[in-house]
Amino acid sequence: MASFGWKRKIGEKVSKATSQQFEAQAADDKDLVDDDDANWVHATKRRKEILLEDCIKKSKQLKDEGASLAENRRYREALHKWDEALQLTPEDATLYEMKSQVLMSLHEMFPAVHAAEMAVQRNPRSWDAWQTLGRAQLGLGEIALAIRSFQVSLHIFPMNPEVWKEDLSWARKLHEQQKATKTEAVQALAKEKELAQESIPDYDFESDEIVAVCAAIAEKEKALSAAKTVVIVSASGTVETVTEKENSPTTPDETLFIRAR
Repeated sequence: MASFGWKRKIGEKVSKATSQQFEAQAADDKDLVDDDDANWVHATKRRKEILLEDCIKKSKQLKDEGASLAENRRYREALHKWDEALQLTPEDATLYEMKSQVLMSLHEMFPAVHAAEMAVQRNPRSWDAWQTLGRAQLGLGEIALAIRSFQVSLHIFPMNPEVWKEDLSWARKLHEQQKATKTEAVQALAKEKELAQESIPDYDFESDEIVAVCAAIAEKEKALSAAKTVVIVSASGTVETVTEKENSPTTPDETLFIRAR
């Protein structure tokens, strides 16, 4: 009869050296996998950096080409170049600011304001973007908004003489003229209302003069109604006008005359 003993564990017969060899190979495989992952992430990141650098480089080239075209007054072509550049670098505030200037030269004020607003959104610290926005707003007649934009531009760059002496000064002058025009219009309207009220006389229909006039008109109408005029045409064609009084009519023989009123 066989004696009873504990069951051996699985793998217990594998030698210690073989086990260590397996563990070493597994560690090497893990290192290779980690290296491959790191290399893949690095390569992807590098490709993105290269692509971004290429986009920035191409965008700068298109920006410069557009600026050259704008200097030669080829505004539509310049806008086309800058739109292509914005496809590559949509956060470039300078492109929007340049677009706004060219659109103002084309007298397209609504798109000019929109482009300048995009520039300010992308770079709120750009004093020239605020200046361009103020000029575009002036083109739309938004004088108060333009003054605010120029003030922001000066807050960012206080030593800019162009904004002080030209833009802000001109905007304030226009604002004063606008206020004066509004005041004159209000005064003219008030004067018209006053004249309209004065042109309607305030009659006193119970005055003695009015009563006397009405009585005289009534007496005249009464006298006219008391005397009636009759036109009589004879059979031979003779026309005669006869005034007959209310109580004593003088009517000729109706066999000889035809009465016509």
